[in-house]
Amino acid sequence: MGVYDILIRVAASTALTAGAVLVGTVPAAAGITGASVSTPGGPLNVRSGPATDQDIVAELDDGSALAIRCKTRGEHIDGHVREDSTWLNVGEDRWVSHAYVDWSGAAPALPWCSMATQEATYAEVTTAGGALNVRLDADSGSDKRGTYRDGTAVQVACQVWGQSVDGEVDETNIWYRVGEERHVSAAYVEWSNGEPWLPWCGQAPPSVPGDTEQDFIDRHAAAAQESRRATGVPASVTLAQAILETGWGDSALAREDHNIFGMKCFGSPGSHAIGCRDYGTFECSPTGGCFDMDASFRAYADVADSYRDHGELLSGWSRYAAAMEHADDPDRFAREIHQAGYATDPEYADKLIGLMEKYDLYRYDD
Repeated sequence: MGVYDILIRVAASTALTAGAVLVGTVPAAAGITGASVSTPGGPLNVRSGPATDQDIVAELDDGSALAIRCKTRGEHIDGHVREDSTWLNVGEDRWVSHAYVDWSGAAPALPWCSMATQEATYAEVTTAGGALNVRLDADSGSDKRGTYRDGTAVQVACQVWGQSVDGEVDETNIWYRVGEERHVSAAYVEWSNGEPWLPWCGQAPPSVPGDTEQDFIDRHAAAAQESRRATGVPASVTLAQAILETGWGDSALAREDHNIFGMKCFGSPGSHAIGCRDYGTFECSPTGGCFDMDASFRAYADVADSYRDHGELLSGWSRYAAAMEHADDPDRFAREIHQAGYATDPEYADKLIGLMEKYDLYRYDD
């Protein structure tokens, strides 16, 4: 994770459901009815979070009526009704997969869940009286697709990284997609009950750690090998770093934004990431002392882009030139990147080598 050791200490959830533009007042917060559990006959697990590795807190019988508070993005599920990565909130820390939910009519445009309260939150144009332009792309110079009046409620589908705008609500590079080829700057959008943790447009659903350590290796080996072919960075070292950085894929940064190596943003997501997102972290400086802080990290469309970005950093940055001279010797490579300042943990190289030996990660360098 660069020169710092980072422990992600916050996890958040997001939603991924395309929505049409809504015009009018913000709806009152209330449970949405008309939904029921639809399984092959058995009960549906209610989870403490939007993924199957989260605790089961209750079970609902097939046919049970549901009162939906809001939606969030979570693990992609191939269920009885549909394939979906949307999860529905049915109470505090109580989530069910939309893949097992049927509607009596057409599914409504469900509101997002607030990060702070897990209750419905609605997006509203806030311009202090003027109109907000709707653009083709996330850029105020792109084609105009209409305008929204101040106070208009809009259904946000996802977010994109674009031109920085200093608006009524915020100064930000984030733009919201509010329809096909329709974007508005988040600098002029306020949320009724606090911001949701929005997905990036085109981003793969959150990942979920496998049942075993080998599951993680199997899922990531191809990306590490592709990085090796493109950059020369040993796949064995890359996989060992991925294991250490993510805790076998369990970190919020890895799960939500597919950032495997803790790559930070420094004003820009770079050429491989699709945006920048703030996470709360606990960091230790090379000169001593640890502290809490917020930092901006790169968000990727998928895991492969994270590996590609990491490989190009090690192979292209002069501080790691000595390591690249030993790319055919993974153990020496690990010691060289450590000596160059990749991590402050004094046992970092030994830990990498220990993982490579224990799981025979060297075989992925062939």
